[in-house]
Amino acid sequence: MTRQSYGRALGETAALDPDRRAVVCEGDSISVGELDLRSNRLARAYAERGVKEGDRVSFCLPNGIELITGCFAAWKLGAVPSPLSDRLPGPERDAILSVAAPALVVGIEADVRPEMASVPRGFQPDAQLSAEPLPDRTAPHERALASGGSTGIPKLIIPKSEAAYDRENASPLFKAKRAVLVPGPLSHAVPFSATFQGILAGCEVVVMGRFDASRFLELIEAHRVDRVSVVPTMMLRIWRLPVEERLARDVSSLEFVMSGGAPLPAWLMRAWIEWLGPEVMHEAFGPSERIGGTFINGTEWLAHPGSVGRSTTAGGIRILDAERNELPAGEMGEIFMMPTAGPGSTYQYVGAKANASHEGWESVGDMGYLDADGYLYLGDRRTDMILSGGRNVYPAEIEAALVEHPSVRSCAVIGLPDEEFGQRIHAVVESEGDLDEEALRDHLEARLVRYKIPRSFEAVGESLRNEAGKVRRSALRSARL
Repeated sequence: MTRQSYGRALGETAALDPDRRAVVCEGDSISVGELDLRSNRLARAYAERGVKEGDRVSFCLPNGIELITGCFAAWKLGAVPSPLSDRLPGPERDAILSVAAPALVVGIEADVRPEMASVPRGFQPDAQLSAEPLPDRTAPHERALASGGSTGIPKLIIPKSEAAYDRENASPLFKAKRAVLVPGPLSHAVPFSATFQGILAGCEVVVMGRFDASRFLELIEAHRVDRVSVVPTMMLRIWRLPVEERLARDVSSLEFVMSGGAPLPAWLMRAWIEWLGPEVMHEAFGPSERIGGTFINGTEWLAHPGSVGRSTTAGGIRILDAERNELPAGEMGEIFMMPTAGPGSTYQYVGAKANASHEGWESVGDMGYLDADGYLYLGDRRTDMILSGGRNVYPAEIEAALVEHPSVRSCAVIGLPDEEFGQRIHAVVESEGDLDEEALRDHLEARLVRYKIPRSFEAVGESLRNEAGKVRRSALRSARL
């Protein structure tokens, strides 16, 4: 079977079992047959508002059936969906929309961006519009997701691959008539892919409107979920639930749990392995640019604790220093990957220039090192590294130690100007109750060499990581200069 457009693939999935439940979200659900029909009608409504093949359609919507239906409607016109987080402040949302230049914005009122065609949240197409299949079109790109990156300047990351589905070579992780849980925002790559790959594979996709640790376990038990991808922040919040609550839930249906999106503290991965078993737990690393990636299962991880695995692409991984010399095993440097299809084959940016490359090897600025067996260990983004007293300090290592303390809900470590050391290490902490600096220092001194201990602490009242588990250290640093 050849690759099919996402629209045709949805129609074929619907024809196999139209009454099968495709999506469940916050008490609402839709069958795959109704999803196909509803997206046909919605596609015609989008076309009436000017959407054409190759255009982008931006969605300012929360996770839910409306967003999922809208993405399929865009694909059926050969257009590219571009979901934005519905939690973005107005100025940041508007900056992304200006970069995206969409043919249509779904989820805003007309007066928000009057120069752009738009429909509001809850928009319903004219009931007179046909729900019959549309002419088959394949969108040139699967998605156009926004990223502020380490600079905070918005850009779109667009995979060069078209929105096509190959049923015969689809991921074996998605099994028909099984349940997939999506706890993260569809404005991020992994939740987005899991949702639509799951639907097309014939899964029941259970989407969380907002992540909640207790609700996460409840949904696994209720829907007999067998696959879920999480970020370390979610894992920490689930682990911090009362032990009796966590153990009271039946999560025996889980066959595959994968962590990604941010560095995972080794102690937390070990705790989850002890809870669910090494055969269930996995970790992956790979930028949204799809230049390469790594993967490790729980059994391998126990032999290489802290690693994110070995390369999953034919090109492999190299660790280079600032002069682009290859570094030996065990030495920290910048991670470069070679895409399987060759240099420049996987992504394009809108609103930014391509990342650094060297002899065809590509990087997005992540730091790390390889061990003698080729397993990768992550450091930080190159731009987040702190140079203090002539020593390189990686915030993620300090953050991983901080969140081990039971009072720390989230944290971020940044470098601030210092006359003596060049940069001083500053920890911004969201804590349970009042911030106890002395207790945190004692905690860190048992885990880190002295020069890595923050010289200053700051308490904040909100989470320092977004829904995808990422922290924008550049913005925190700029606000404190």
